[in-house]
Amino acid sequence: MTATDQQKIELIMGLRSRGIRDTRVLEAIETVPREVFVPDTFQDLAYADQALPIECGQTLSQPFIVAFMTEKLKVGERMKVLEIGTGSGYQTVILAQLCRRIYTIERYRTLLKSAERRFAELRQANITTLLGDGNKGWPKQAPFERIIVTAAAPQLPRQLIEQLAVGGILVVPVEVSPGRQEILRITRTEEDFTRESLMPVRFVPLVEGIARGM
Repeated sequence: MTATDQQKIELIMGLRSRGIRDTRVLEAIETVPREVFVPDTFQDLAYADQALPIECGQTLSQPFIVAFMTEKLKVGERMKVLEIGTGSGYQTVILAQLCRRIYTIERYRTLLKSAERRFAELRQANITTLLGDGNKGWPKQAPFERIIVTAAAPQLPRQLIEQLAVGGILVVPVEVSPGRQEILRITRTEEDFTRESLMPVRFVPLVEGIARGM
């Protein structure tokens, strides 16, 4: 057993101890090589349960948050999923193991190009990417059975809720009061939507528009 294998085992055991039970989610985290998404200077922390800095002032979320949000999304293997905030591409590839197709939007060209190279390296054929404003979602591909947002929205993202299929789920960090964020789970109903507060968090903000020069 290699040191990396041992680190993976410890990570999975740690996630289980913190309440992650979905075996498909745990298998995806065990299978996807997180070191591919981690900057060279932090390779020794690839399987530590902590967030790590990446390019453009963004972060690679800690494995627990990735596992928690993915579990709460309740992804089925035939579903079409939208991700807002590609980042390093780690969350994208985790989701790609669980669904039929994932559409992912990133506002930083540098991050998107790097993520696309990783997707190709890992031979992930069910990922479609877009350089764009995640606040607007992807209307041409809507509706989606599931939507996940990996940055904190300043308020409930109505445009994204409208792109959910009836019965669809959105998992999103939202600034519920100044300096306070919570992960919310929104379920689209025939007439409107329901909301459920899941846990307090700290994410980078969801910013409008495409980043210039990056």
